[in-house]
Amino acid sequence: MSRFPDSFLEELKVRIRPSDLIGKTVKLRRQGREYAGLSPFAKEKSPSFFVNDDKGFYHCFSSGKHGDVIAFLQETERLTFAEAVERLAAEAGMSIPTQDPRDAAEDRRRGGLLDWLELAAAWYQANLTRPVGGDAQRYLSGRGFPSTEWGRFRIGYAPESRTALKDYLVAKGAKPGELVEAGLLIAPEDGGAPYDRFRNRVMFPITDGRGRVISFGGRALDPAARAKYLNGPDSPVFHKGRVLYGLPEARRLLPSDPREAVLAVVEGYMDVIACQRAGVAAVAAMGTALGEEQMELLWRIHPEPTLCFDGDKAGQNAARRTVERAMPLLGATRTFRFATPKGGKDPDDVLREQGAEAVVAQMRDSMPMVDALWSMELHAERLGTPEARTGLRVRLKAAAGAIKDRDLSESYRRDLLGRFEAMFAAPQARNHYERNRAVPPVTLGASAALKAAANGLRLGKDRLYVLLDRPGLSEAEALLADLLMTREELDRSIAGLAADITAPGAIADIARLKADRAALEDRIREAQHNAKGRAA
Repeated sequence: MSRFPDSFLEELKVRIRPSDLIGKTVKLRRQGREYAGLSPFAKEKSPSFFVNDDKGFYHCFSSGKHGDVIAFLQETERLTFAEAVERLAAEAGMSIPTQDPRDAAEDRRRGGLLDWLELAAAWYQANLTRPVGGDAQRYLSGRGFPSTEWGRFRIGYAPESRTALKDYLVAKGAKPGELVEAGLLIAPEDGGAPYDRFRNRVMFPITDGRGRVISFGGRALDPAARAKYLNGPDSPVFHKGRVLYGLPEARRLLPSDPREAVLAVVEGYMDVIACQRAGVAAVAAMGTALGEEQMELLWRIHPEPTLCFDGDKAGQNAARRTVERAMPLLGATRTFRFATPKGGKDPDDVLREQGAEAVVAQMRDSMPMVDALWSMELHAERLGTPEARTGLRVRLKAAAGAIKDRDLSESYRRDLLGRFEAMFAAPQARNHYERNRAVPPVTLGASAALKAAANGLRLGKDRLYVLLDRPGLSEAEALLADLLMTREELDRSIAGLAADITAPGAIADIARLKADRAALEDRIREAQHNAKGRAA
């Protein structure tokens, strides 16, 4: 018996991508979903050695050798199994567990639960295609989800019956207690017989990094159901804060260099499915804000995932909680971007109404983390008093100070306080900031239309600052007129960039200009109030 628990070995294989390890010694070239190269085990002129990250193995047609990352080290470096595991654990930053006989028993118990969960998934899938699944079929079709795609995502249906799944699995040899432990049944507190957790729901299997079913999410078909969406509870094989729905498929959709594509983080099961059907790698945290462990999991496969939360209050609260949790963890290759749903439409709506290209465009139209943080804090409260503006400055400094990476923390502090000074400091300081701030990278090498838009915006700000120099701001009406003129220039700039969307950095600059425009609205409202007061 191995001294390494199965759970430890499974996590190790999830953390070490075969192509990364093998690519250090074998020159690999991408071929579809696999990598090909010359065999390290035989002399050959044509590649017959293949690596598949999704399935976690290599195969050599020349020698017939086949295995995972552990076997590769054993074969190529003549290491023992234990030596190979220890080498990989060091690379993955994992501590070797101590040998404990109880681990073997725990692994067997977990393996049994996984078997029942897999059997339940197959049973749910079969129900969806039977007459009993008619309502679920109509629901999915009404959401624009074609039946030809159901199998790809292993969608199923849990019938209304109180014990249908229980009866099926018990007949296969399961014990009710095991099914309760797996989260498939509920055991009443009064000691009554356990019953099915999911009833009359469309079922979404939740899988681990290796694609094994570890829990389920269910969408109620009855509008009167107490919970529209119901997730399985934490169990020996499922911990909600450590799992991302859709992760295995998202990894398959990402290219070998993930920086070339978007990794989207959305809110719901159907949003993940919509993105993946559109060719966008996407995952979800199953109705909660991202936790630290989930962030670490995301950063292992992409340096800059894109967060796309709903525009409602719950979505914005989730976005704020995510930002607060993320700040201490940020680094040069560990950050987020933010995409805002247009018109309140989530990816599922966009795919159904506008098609796959619109989903891709929505995810690419994103802003950097620093812009999202600035916008959140700027609009956290009205800024009509010195106290409120001081509060904003304090929050900005605290946010930057939360970053543990000292160099990045200082960069955030300079950026955020620079924006603050440009908006609220004395006019002379604003002019100095505008004249001396770094030219945004978006204007370097950009098209003439892009440069003209940026220059037009800057001229508008300069004229605004000159007006603010007038003593006492006594010409309130003139101030309002100039603010409105600046807003028109911003709108023209945004429209100009949208017309030349292929220019380098255009999408990011549009997001930045939109944030400037949103901030300007507060100044316009204040100026309108002052102008009305003067007129009175």
